[in-house]
Amino acid sequence: MSAFLDTVEAEPKPEFWYGLPYGYLQLDLQPSPEGIQEVARQINAFPDDLRDRADQVFRLYAGVLTMLRSQEVMGCALGMHPDEHGGANLSVLTVSTVRTSGAHPEAVLLQMLGDETGPVDGIVPVELPVGTGYVLETERTTPAPTAPPEGQDEPAQGTVWQGTVAIPVPRTSSIITVQLVSPAVELADDYRGVLLGVARTVTFDDPAAPDPAEVPFSDSGSGADERSPFG
Repeated sequence: MSAFLDTVEAEPKPEFWYGLPYGYLQLDLQPSPEGIQEVARQINAFPDDLRDRADQVFRLYAGVLTMLRSQEVMGCALGMHPDEHGGANLSVLTVSTVRTSGAHPEAVLLQMLGDETGPVDGIVPVELPVGTGYVLETERTTPAPTAPPEGQDEPAQGTVWQGTVAIPVPRTSSIITVQLVSPAVELADDYRGVLLGVARTVTFDDPAAPDPAEVPFSDSGSGADERSPFG
């Protein structure tokens, strides 16, 4: 049997799944080299007055990809929702996994959140379908993703609201983090609702997997009712 119909590269199976809210566009964290080359070719074909701006956006995208990969981000989505002034409110949703080297993830998480270098106030436990999560909110100053003000070398600064739900997963000794960041600080209550809504969709059961009850001739005595935490 030396002949095959096709050769397929194996990909890691997801350890968890989550829902994407309305108004969010998933960012491709693994673009192909051909896709990147095609974007670069299109940018080079732009008129001079658009090429520099498009090139800045492209470089920002490349830098963000590098940062997200280094932080084990599993998914990233950009949110854009209309505001009452005819503009748009922007936000960034990221989902990542933090490994805890075999230690109990909940104990590690509480230690991380309560040590002297991190925030100690405002941690709120919340019950989710997959277990207990921990909500943390903060406002912080960060460089704005725009060109520096005229005559300055340092980037502009802006205040953002950042909400995080951390979910310890004892079965994998890891911590799932769902994080939402937006410069619309005044809409913190609305974005908190979006954040918690996404956290409540996190599941360890593959939504595409068939329901064991619908599989013909399933053996109820072989552990078919005990579904794997990873689908």
